[in-house]
Amino acid sequence: MLLAGAAIGSAALLTACQGGGGTAPSNTGNQPRPGGTLRVGALGRTSAITRDPHGNQGNESDYLVIALVYDTLTAPGAKANTAGRLAASWTPSDDLRTWRFTLAKGAVFHDGTPVTADDVVWSLRRLRNTPAGAARLPGIKADDITADGKDTVVLVSDYANAELPLLTRLSTFVLKKDTADKDLPKAPGTGPFKLDWYRNGNARLVRNDHWHGGKVLLDAIEVTMFESPQAMANALLAGQIDLASNAGAVAGRTAAARKDVQVIRRPQDMAMPIVMRTSEGSPFADPRVREAFKLVVDRPAMVKQVLSGYGTVANDILGTADPAYAKDIPRRARDLDKAKRLLKEANFDLGKTYDLVTTEDIAGLAESATLFAAQAREAGIKVDVVKQESGTFYDRTWLKGDFYTNYWGTNDSVVFFASKTLVTGAGQNEANFSDKDFDASYRDVLGTKDTAERARKLRELQRIEHERSGYLLWGMADGIDLAAAKVRGLPTLPGYGRVQLENAWLAR
Repeated sequence: MLLAGAAIGSAALLTACQGGGGTAPSNTGNQPRPGGTLRVGALGRTSAITRDPHGNQGNESDYLVIALVYDTLTAPGAKANTAGRLAASWTPSDDLRTWRFTLAKGAVFHDGTPVTADDVVWSLRRLRNTPAGAARLPGIKADDITADGKDTVVLVSDYANAELPLLTRLSTFVLKKDTADKDLPKAPGTGPFKLDWYRNGNARLVRNDHWHGGKVLLDAIEVTMFESPQAMANALLAGQIDLASNAGAVAGRTAAARKDVQVIRRPQDMAMPIVMRTSEGSPFADPRVREAFKLVVDRPAMVKQVLSGYGTVANDILGTADPAYAKDIPRRARDLDKAKRLLKEANFDLGKTYDLVTTEDIAGLAESATLFAAQAREAGIKVDVVKQESGTFYDRTWLKGDFYTNYWGTNDSVVFFASKTLVTGAGQNEANFSDKDFDASYRDVLGTKDTAERARKLRELQRIEHERSGYLLWGMADGIDLAAAKVRGLPTLPGYGRVQLENAWLAR
């Protein structure tokens, strides 16, 4: 679910690309210097390899390569939710339906061809017409993506959308117009690195000296795919790689005592919710049942045991990194008596055993299901944890199952998650949630220009999500990177920010 979403906000391109990612502090006093090859380990599986920038990147290794070779229109920012990347600026119409994006000056493809609005329009239309495209660009039809001259792209939404730029942040990778599918593996991008070679999930990228975003210091980045966090962390500790990306809490705890390894924490990097299907026919269709399950979980214990303390207790609302996240909504605490009472009122069948489907795609996911099952027994609920292989899970369970775990490797805005997972008919509506009050509140938020007023309305949106949605979000996992002592300038932002390695450099 690395590409479970996308997003934006307005800032100057140079600022966004050179400082927007947020970097780990240097503790040596060394000045950034050019040269060297950064050897990066990233998770992935051979069965999930994809080379299509507009496909579903299930492998972190593939997503890392794609994100360094191809630019998106915007990217996560250190000060605002969204900063410019290939787009230097954007402006809305008075009715918030039409947005104009101005491309960065001097942007060229790796073969030297200037980037034009026609290239961006073709790329966004291609994205929009993929199976997941409607979820990535909701409210925007392919025909409503047009060019105005050589450097302006126009997006027209079906409805007022004050947050539309947010939707272009994660997967709007730009290719040359009319790139054939067969040419995708070697198609030139506009990003800070160029593809040198790619073999079975492993790749070598070399510096793009003509990147529009500023000077890149590294000569090259070599990406090695690992199938387990343990193998990747071991490779780092053995000196075979310089950076273990998203190594997980266990690896972070193991490496914390070593002076030759940096443990870099990206707070609240990943959501790990339990999903309860809300539609008719599901055991969780009654909101009282969903509330009861949310009251059963011991959240601090989950964070302590599953995440080894590298995380934060959550409150069943997605988008905790959003500046407009409603921290004043009362936090749920464990209450077994109330949970039992709600289950009784809803006539919930405690005689049955309920399958909780999970995977081992990321460290801690299966463990979270097992610990929840143990906690649920204290309320008289019988839960059987069923592990599925990743491919089987996404074919048979995701978007279809009644009760399963999942993860979102991007801690995006409240509106982003609402548009992708909670609005009626959303392309990735995992719980099949449909609530007319939520839908109305969502549209009200998008149609509000004033920032302060929009924040107030966002609180109401979050209140409904907290009370009635099918998400039991018990905690947010910190992102944990392990790096050799010589590595500097690493990103500290969560989500997509973690793959912005253009500012990295190697100390002597």
